[in-house]
Amino acid sequence: MTKLDRGGYRGSMFAARERAARPTFTTPAEERRYRKQRLAAAFRLFGHFGFDEGVAGHITARDPEYTDHFWVNPFGMSFKQIRVGDLILVNSHGEVVEGSWPVNRAAFCIHSAVHDARPDVVAAAHSHSVYGKTLSALGVELLPLTQDACAFYEDHAVFADYTGVVLDTEEGRRIAEALGSRKAVILRNHGLLTVGRTVDEAAWWFITLERSCQVQVLAMAAGGYRLIEDKMAQVTSEQVGSEKMGWRSFQPLYDWIVSVQPELLDE
Repeated sequence: MTKLDRGGYRGSMFAARERAARPTFTTPAEERRYRKQRLAAAFRLFGHFGFDEGVAGHITARDPEYTDHFWVNPFGMSFKQIRVGDLILVNSHGEVVEGSWPVNRAAFCIHSAVHDARPDVVAAAHSHSVYGKTLSALGVELLPLTQDACAFYEDHAVFADYTGVVLDTEEGRRIAEALGSRKAVILRNHGLLTVGRTVDEAAWWFITLERSCQVQVLAMAAGGYRLIEDKMAQVTSEQVGSEKMGWRSFQPLYDWIVSVQPELLDE
Protein backbone atom coordinates (compact mmCIF):
# COMPACT_ATOMS: atom_id res chain seq x y z
CA MET A 1 0.00 0.00 0.00
CA THR A 2 1.38 3.39 -0.98
CA LYS A 3 0.99 6.49 1.12
CA LEU A 4 -1.64 7.64 -1.38
CA ASP A 5 -3.74 4.60 -0.62
CA ARG A 6 -4.47 5.13 3.07
CA GLY A 7 -8.21 4.89 2.65
CA GLY A 8 -8.01 2.11 0.07
CA TYR A 9 -9.45 4.35 -2.62
CA ARG A 10 -6.64 5.32 -4.98
CA GLY A 11 -6.67 2.18 -7.10
CA SER A 12 -10.43 1.89 -7.10
CA MET A 13 -10.84 5.55 -7.97
CA PHE A 14 -9.05 5.16 -11.29
CA ALA A 15 -11.58 2.48 -12.20
CA ALA A 16 -14.42 4.62 -10.87
CA ARG A 17 -13.41 7.49 -13.12
CA GLU A 18 -13.94 5.23 -16.10
CA ARG A 19 -17.44 4.29 -14.91
CA ALA A 20 -19.16 7.36 -13.48
CA ALA A 21 -18.72 10.62 -11.67
CA ARG A 22 -19.71 9.25 -8.29
CA PRO A 23 -18.29 6.02 -6.85
CA THR A 24 -20.54 3.70 -4.86
CA PHE A 25 -20.04 2.55 -1.29
CA THR A 26 -21.13 -0.48 0.72
CA THR A 27 -21.33 1.21 4.13
CA PRO A 28 -21.93 4.73 5.48
CA ALA A 29 -18.54 4.54 7.22
CA GLU A 30 -16.78 3.96 3.91
CA GLU A 31 -18.58 6.86 2.27
CA ARG A 32 -17.94 9.09 5.29
CA ARG A 33 -14.20 8.47 5.06
CA TYR A 34 -14.23 9.22 1.34
CA ARG A 35 -16.10 12.50 1.82
CA LYS A 36 -13.79 13.58 4.64
CA GLN A 37 -10.69 12.79 2.58
CA ARG A 38 -11.98 14.89 -0.31
CA LEU A 39 -12.98 17.65 2.10
CA ALA A 40 -9.53 17.84 3.71
CA ALA A 41 -7.94 17.86 0.25
CA ALA A 42 -10.26 20.66 -0.87
CA PHE A 43 -9.18 22.80 2.08
CA ARG A 44 -5.52 22.22 1.28
CA LEU A 45 -6.15 23.23 -2.33
CA PHE A 46 -8.05 26.34 -1.27
CA GLY A 47 -5.08 27.24 0.90
CA HIS A 48 -2.69 26.57 -1.96
CA PHE A 49 -4.66 28.83 -4.31
CA GLY A 50 -4.86 31.62 -1.73
CA PHE A 51 -8.59 31.40 -1.07
CA ASP A 52 -8.06 31.70 2.70
CA GLU A 53 -8.67 35.03 4.42
CA GLY A 54 -8.01 34.88 8.14
CA VAL A 55 -10.78 32.81 9.75
CA ALA A 56 -13.23 33.35 6.87
CA GLY A 57 -14.32 30.61 4.50
CA HIS A 58 -15.75 27.13 4.85
CA ILE A 59 -16.52 23.98 2.91
CA THR A 60 -19.06 21.49 4.20
CA ALA A 61 -19.85 17.87 3.42
CA ARG A 62 -23.15 16.29 4.45
CA ASP A 63 -22.73 13.17 6.57
CA PRO A 64 -23.98 10.12 4.62
CA GLU A 65 -25.68 8.58 7.66
CA TYR A 66 -26.81 11.56 9.74
CA THR A 67 -27.97 13.63 6.82
CA ASP A 68 -28.88 16.71 8.86
CA HIS A 69 -25.25 16.86 10.10
CA PHE A 70 -22.27 18.16 8.13
CA TRP A 71 -18.49 18.03 8.35
CA VAL A 72 -16.69 21.36 8.24
CA ASN A 73 -13.37 23.01 9.03
CA PRO A 74 -12.54 23.90 12.63
CA PHE A 75 -12.98 27.61 13.29
CA GLY A 76 -9.58 29.29 13.33
CA MET A 77 -7.51 26.50 11.76
CA SER A 78 -5.60 27.35 8.60
CA PHE A 79 -6.83 25.69 5.43
CA LYS A 80 -3.19 24.78 4.78
CA GLN A 81 -3.02 22.59 7.89
CA ILE A 82 -6.36 20.77 7.92
CA ARG A 83 -6.24 16.98 8.05
CA VAL A 84 -9.06 14.45 7.91
CA GLY A 85 -8.84 14.02 11.68
CA ASP A 86 -9.27 17.76 12.27
CA LEU A 87 -12.70 18.03 10.63
CA ILE A 88 -15.62 18.63 12.98
CA LEU A 89 -19.16 17.31 12.74
CA VAL A 90 -21.98 19.80 13.34
CA ASN A 91 -25.65 18.98 13.89
CA SER A 92 -28.76 20.87 12.79
CA HIS A 93 -28.65 23.02 15.93
CA GLY A 94 -25.12 24.24 15.28
CA GLU A 95 -23.61 22.02 17.98
CA VAL A 96 -20.26 20.32 17.49
CA VAL A 97 -20.93 16.61 18.09
CA GLU A 98 -17.53 15.33 16.99
CA GLY A 99 -14.27 17.22 17.32
CA SER A 100 -12.80 19.59 19.87
CA TRP A 101 -12.75 22.87 17.93
CA PRO A 102 -15.62 25.37 17.66
CA VAL A 103 -17.64 25.94 14.49
CA ASN A 104 -17.69 29.22 12.59
CA ARG A 105 -21.14 30.72 13.25
CA ALA A 106 -21.35 32.04 9.69
CA ALA A 107 -20.53 28.57 8.36
CA PHE A 108 -23.45 27.10 10.26
CA CYS A 109 -25.92 29.83 9.30
CA ILE A 110 -25.12 29.65 5.59
CA HIS A 111 -24.43 25.97 5.08
CA SER A 112 -27.19 24.58 7.29
CA ALA A 113 -29.70 26.57 5.23
CA VAL A 114 -28.22 25.43 1.93
CA HIS A 115 -28.11 21.78 2.96
CA ASP A 116 -31.66 21.97 4.29
CA ALA A 117 -33.03 23.61 1.14
CA ARG A 118 -31.12 21.33 -1.23
CA PRO A 119 -31.35 17.62 -0.29
CA ASP A 120 -29.42 16.87 -3.50
CA VAL A 121 -26.41 18.86 -2.31
CA VAL A 122 -23.66 16.91 -0.57
CA ALA A 123 -21.14 19.76 -0.35
CA ALA A 124 -21.05 23.55 -0.37
CA ALA A 125 -18.00 25.80 -0.63
CA HIS A 126 -17.65 29.45 0.32
CA SER A 127 -14.59 31.61 0.73
CA HIS A 128 -13.42 35.19 0.35
CA SER A 129 -11.27 34.72 -2.76
CA VAL A 130 -9.86 37.88 -4.35
CA TYR A 131 -11.57 37.86 -7.75
CA GLY A 132 -14.81 36.48 -6.38
CA LYS A 133 -14.92 39.42 -4.00
CA THR A 134 -14.02 41.78 -6.82
CA LEU A 135 -16.83 40.65 -9.10
CA SER A 136 -19.24 40.52 -6.18
CA ALA A 137 -18.48 44.19 -5.47
CA LEU A 138 -19.74 45.00 -8.97
CA GLY A 139 -23.00 43.17 -8.29
CA VAL A 140 -23.07 41.55 -11.74
CA GLU A 141 -23.48 38.04 -13.07
CA LEU A 142 -20.69 36.01 -14.62
CA LEU A 143 -20.69 36.56 -18.38
CA PRO A 144 -20.16 33.78 -20.97
CA LEU A 145 -16.75 35.12 -21.97
CA THR A 146 -14.89 31.81 -22.10
CA GLN A 147 -15.52 28.12 -22.46
CA ASP A 148 -14.91 27.60 -18.74
CA ALA A 149 -17.30 30.38 -17.75
CA CYS A 150 -20.04 28.64 -19.71
CA ALA A 151 -20.21 26.01 -16.96
CA PHE A 152 -22.21 28.64 -15.07
CA TYR A 153 -24.34 29.86 -17.97
CA GLU A 154 -27.90 30.22 -16.66
CA ASP A 155 -26.77 28.14 -13.67
CA HIS A 156 -25.79 30.77 -11.12
CA ALA A 157 -27.38 33.76 -9.41
CA VAL A 158 -26.47 37.00 -7.66
CA PHE A 159 -27.57 37.53 -4.08
CA ALA A 160 -28.12 41.25 -4.47
CA ASP A 161 -28.01 42.29 -0.84
CA TYR A 162 -25.45 42.72 1.90
CA THR A 163 -26.28 42.92 5.60
CA GLY A 164 -22.94 42.22 7.23
CA VAL A 165 -21.45 38.96 8.47
CA VAL A 166 -24.02 36.16 8.24
CA LEU A 167 -24.74 35.42 11.91
CA ASP A 168 -28.39 34.39 11.80
CA THR A 169 -30.11 31.50 10.09
CA GLU A 170 -32.68 33.72 8.38
CA GLU A 171 -29.92 35.32 6.31
CA GLY A 172 -28.71 31.85 5.43
CA ARG A 173 -32.19 30.95 4.22
CA ARG A 174 -32.25 34.03 2.00
CA ILE A 175 -28.94 32.98 0.45
CA ALA A 176 -30.27 29.46 -0.10
CA GLU A 177 -33.36 30.92 -1.74
CA ALA A 178 -31.22 33.01 -4.09
CA LEU A 179 -29.16 29.94 -4.97
CA GLY A 180 -32.27 27.99 -5.84
CA SER A 181 -31.53 24.91 -7.92
CA ARG A 182 -28.31 26.37 -9.35
CA LYS A 183 -24.68 25.38 -8.77
CA ALA A 184 -23.40 28.80 -7.63
CA VAL A 185 -24.35 32.17 -6.23
CA ILE A 186 -22.35 35.40 -6.16
CA LEU A 187 -22.89 37.09 -2.81
CA ARG A 188 -22.80 40.85 -3.38
CA ASN A 189 -19.91 42.58 -1.60
CA HIS A 190 -18.98 39.24 -0.06
CA GLY A 191 -17.75 36.43 -2.30
CA LEU A 192 -18.74 33.16 -3.96
CA LEU A 193 -20.64 30.05 -2.94
CA THR A 194 -20.82 26.82 -4.94
CA VAL A 195 -22.52 23.49 -4.36
CA GLY A 196 -22.27 19.97 -5.70
CA ARG A 197 -23.44 16.39 -5.33
CA THR A 198 -19.90 15.51 -4.30
CA VAL A 199 -17.21 17.41 -2.44
CA ASP A 200 -15.15 17.13 -5.61
CA GLU A 201 -17.77 18.88 -7.68
CA ALA A 202 -18.44 21.72 -5.22
CA ALA A 203 -14.72 22.40 -4.78
CA TRP A 204 -14.05 22.38 -8.52
CA TRP A 205 -16.93 24.73 -9.27
CA PHE A 206 -15.49 27.18 -6.75
CA ILE A 207 -11.98 26.97 -8.20
CA THR A 208 -13.09 27.47 -11.80
CA LEU A 209 -15.66 30.14 -10.85
CA GLU A 210 -12.95 32.14 -9.10
CA ARG A 211 -10.75 31.91 -12.19
CA SER A 212 -13.63 32.90 -14.44
CA CYS A 213 -14.27 35.93 -12.22
CA GLN A 214 -10.60 36.86 -12.69
CA VAL A 215 -10.94 36.64 -16.47
CA GLN A 216 -14.09 38.77 -16.44
CA VAL A 217 -12.54 41.47 -14.26
CA LEU A 218 -9.51 41.62 -16.56
CA ALA A 219 -11.69 41.66 -19.68
CA MET A 220 -13.89 44.42 -18.29
CA ALA A 221 -10.79 46.47 -17.49
CA ALA A 222 -9.39 45.93 -20.98
CA GLY A 223 -12.71 46.65 -22.69
CA GLY A 224 -13.93 45.44 -26.06
CA TYR A 225 -14.59 41.85 -24.99
CA ARG A 226 -16.84 39.52 -26.99
CA LEU A 227 -19.51 37.31 -25.47
CA ILE A 228 -20.15 33.76 -26.56
CA GLU A 229 -23.54 33.73 -28.26
CA ASP A 230 -26.43 32.38 -26.19
CA LYS A 231 -27.03 29.27 -28.26
CA MET A 232 -23.38 28.25 -28.20
CA ALA A 233 -23.06 29.16 -24.51
CA GLN A 234 -25.93 26.76 -23.76
CA VAL A 235 -24.31 23.96 -25.77
CA THR A 236 -20.98 24.56 -24.07
CA SER A 237 -22.66 24.61 -20.66
CA GLU A 238 -23.98 21.12 -21.28
CA GLN A 239 -20.48 20.00 -22.26
CA VAL A 240 -18.46 21.51 -19.39
CA GLY A 241 -21.02 22.23 -16.66
CA SER A 242 -22.35 18.78 -15.82
CA GLU A 243 -22.04 17.04 -12.47
CA LYS A 244 -19.82 14.44 -14.14
CA MET A 245 -17.43 17.05 -15.54
CA GLY A 246 -17.28 18.84 -12.20
CA TRP A 247 -16.23 15.61 -10.49
CA ARG A 248 -13.70 14.65 -13.16
CA SER A 249 -12.08 18.06 -13.26
CA PHE A 250 -11.22 17.85 -9.56
CA GLN A 251 -9.42 14.50 -9.80
CA PRO A 252 -6.01 15.76 -11.08
CA LEU A 253 -5.95 18.35 -8.30
CA TYR A 254 -6.82 15.73 -5.68
CA ASP A 255 -4.10 13.37 -6.90
CA TRP A 256 -1.54 16.17 -6.88
CA ILE A 257 -2.32 17.61 -3.43
CA VAL A 258 -2.32 14.15 -1.82
CA SER A 259 1.01 13.32 -3.46
CA VAL A 260 2.73 16.45 -2.12
CA GLN A 261 0.85 16.74 1.21
CA PRO A 262 0.00 13.12 2.15
CA GLU A 263 -0.39 14.03 5.82
CA LEU A 264 -3.75 15.61 5.00
CA LEU A 265 -5.19 12.06 5.06
CA ASP A 266 -4.16 11.53 8.70
CA GLU A 267 -7.08 10.51 10.85
